[in-house]
Amino acid sequence: MFLLQIDWWIIFEKLILVGAIITLSMIVAMYSTYAERKIAAFLQDRIGPNRAGPFGIFQPLADGLKLFMKEEIIPTLSSKFLFILGPMLAMITAMLTSAVIPWGSTIDIAGHRVALQVADINIGILYIFGVVSLGVYGIMIGAWASNNKFSLLAAIRGASQMISYELAMGLSLIAVLFLVGDLRMSAIVKQQIDHGWNIIYQPLGFLIFFVCALAECNRTPFDLPEAENELNMGYHQEYSSMKLGFYLFAEYINMFISGVVMSTLFFGGYDIPFVNEAAWGTHWWVGLIGFAVLMLKATMFIFLFMWIRWTIPRFRYDQLMNLGWKGLLPLALLNMIVTAAVVLLLNK
Repeated sequence: MFLLQIDWWIIFEKLILVGAIITLSMIVAMYSTYAERKIAAFLQDRIGPNRAGPFGIFQPLADGLKLFMKEEIIPTLSSKFLFILGPMLAMITAMLTSAVIPWGSTIDIAGHRVALQVADINIGILYIFGVVSLGVYGIMIGAWASNNKFSLLAAIRGASQMISYELAMGLSLIAVLFLVGDLRMSAIVKQQIDHGWNIIYQPLGFLIFFVCALAECNRTPFDLPEAENELNMGYHQEYSSMKLGFYLFAEYINMFISGVVMSTLFFGGYDIPFVNEAAWGTHWWVGLIGFAVLMLKATMFIFLFMWIRWTIPRFRYDQLMNLGWKGLLPLALLNMIVTAAVVLLLNK
């Protein structure tokens, strides 16, 4: 009879890490709404939120309280189970992607080696794409269950644009995998620490990935599923209270995680530019500095997302699909083929 050996330290460590990542994602999502209002106000020569607390910093808490206190309405003719499942799926899939991201280097705590990564699986990139592709189900299920034609039309738009842009996004990442030769996110970061950031070798791949990330997050100029002037409110038109809050939070969490993923794949992740962190050892503060660097990179992407939203007008739907299929997809294929040829020549 075999006794099951359980490493309780690993379980405790991973539970703390999962809780910290979920808490961090929720806080970032909350204050991304505040930052978006402030940035929009600055670009439009307005003041923005300034009543709830100093400089309006308690505005996200006021918004959250408002969503909790609002009446929760489920349409009579809706499919109630699926109506509730939609926003839950959107929120869960937004969170799951963070499991394979290395948030910092491996550190020593009380003699234990602690990796600041929930799961370093050997198919990290494939896992991210698998989870991201599930995000469309949250939109489609919620919109269909609402029994509202405008919601359904918005969901069809959202699903078609996600499928279209995921193809180009995947092809842009294949070029990165040609350079790294490994699907693990930790290996991608390590390769960049040793040989330079992937943005140096894959500027076109990064540009394609960034544009596709805008479309995946339903951000302007790809926010057709939420086009208020055409669809009243979009796929979450029938939602209220925290069910609506889950959809809105999922969008901002997706934006944050997209920034972290782009930082990890193309900008070295937690790597500090022009600094050899390996010489600092594995002290806890080294991991903390690496985590702060990764957050700084992700924050810059969040700002870029917001800057684009309040600068560029929305595409027409035919323009959006043409860009995905006739613009980004051929470019991603070309980039992949050229990268494969260069890697093959260099390895001869």
